[in-house]
Amino acid sequence: MKKSLSVIIAVVGLVILSSLKTSAQVDAQFTQYYEVPTFYNAAATGQTDFIRLRGGTRMQWVGIENAPKTFLLTGDMPFKFINRRFGTGLIVNQESMGLYKNLNLGAQIAYKLKFMKGELSIGLQVGFMNQTFKGSDVVLPDDDDYHEGSDDGIPTTDLNGTSIDLGVGAFFKHRLFWAGVSLQHANSPTITFNAESGEGANEKNYEFKAGRILYFMAGSNIPIKNTLFEVLPSVMVKTDFTFTTAEATARLRFRKFLSAGVGYRHNDAVSLVLGVDFKNFYLGYSYDYPVNAISKASSGSHEIFAGYSLKLDLSEKNKNKHKSIRIM
Repeated sequence: MKKSLSVIIAVVGLVILSSLKTSAQVDAQFTQYYEVPTFYNAAATGQTDFIRLRGGTRMQWVGIENAPKTFLLTGDMPFKFINRRFGTGLIVNQESMGLYKNLNLGAQIAYKLKFMKGELSIGLQVGFMNQTFKGSDVVLPDDDDYHEGSDDGIPTTDLNGTSIDLGVGAFFKHRLFWAGVSLQHANSPTITFNAESGEGANEKNYEFKAGRILYFMAGSNIPIKNTLFEVLPSVMVKTDFTFTTAEATARLRFRKFLSAGVGYRHNDAVSLVLGVDFKNFYLGYSYDYPVNAISKASSGSHEIFAGYSLKLDLSEKNKNKHKSIRIM
């Protein structure tokens, strides 16, 4: 009962937080979201008995100048403390788009408990968000009726700002499926930009407020009877409480080695995904073709991820103990 009560409290806390006022959205977008769940949810750390590393990059809307380019690195692992199971992880995410550049760093911790024939994790992420704006590259024409060369609302110097960033989440793993809900930027951090030159007193300050984003993710592994194939469906829904988007992916995997599938992001793109798992190594690729007006200017988006998993022994006994040479 105590465990169930703690779960209810955690879920209620998420609902209360998610009902608060939000602002601008800042998270990067990945088609292979199922491979990097810890990027969206700190509670997804330590879901296997491996140290899991994933790194990748996304080039969005190829053909459009200054379109978003994203780099992501994640790492997570389980551990035991006072006979309890935990997960921990790190994320590094950098994205550039136009004159903006975002950098997010986060440290994650998750507490795990048995629940309904599965494992429930409650997670917390603590990190910081850094943003820069290349104001020195701003061009403000002053020879038409639509722009003012002296507009104080548009900075013309290079700016930089940092703020603490928090995230919370819950993740449930069962032998038949997995699902998670999380709230990123739970504290709705406000970044105050200052001139990178450090010149100071007469420089104007600008602010950016990162909006809270609620994520729901779920997936499953469905073996096809009497074959070496399995179907891996997954979905992700995200909302900033003004706009909501959803995507679904269906993959077919052969002998837990080769996988291929298709996906659809509502009013955005259709995708082709490919993956290879070989001796703890992973390589994945996805291609998105836009289904909206972006298709007139872009040939699509490309994304590639690579990873490695190192097996951990969480048992209490040491398997490497040496026996006496008298009984060897």
